[in-house]
Amino acid sequence: MNSDVQSVLSQKAKLDPAIDELVAVGASAVANCQCCVKYHVRMTKNAGTKIEKIVEAIKTAKSVRAEAASKNDKFASSLLQTEDLESESATGKCDCGCS
Repeated sequence: MNSDVQSVLSQKAKLDPAIDELVAVGASAVANCQCCVKYHVRMTKNAGTKIEKIVEAIKTAKSVRAEAASKNDKFASSLLQTEDLESESATGKCDCGCS
């Protein structure tokens, strides 16, 4: 990762706490983590965010998740038509490190 990006990522968040929690609501919803969604919705409410903004954050997250899932489904289906799958998995490991 670029050192400039690492530097920015290591800095403490400078977003307004309510905005920071809205981002967390969206990220939690996209990640399908129910306990995180519940926690961050509560924290967002505690920060004084209006319910309409929380609803918008969740709607946006659902849209992002649906589009990403759709593209991944198409990608997975396209692999079924690929003849060279064997050579790509020759190492027996996934690029994301799950295996």
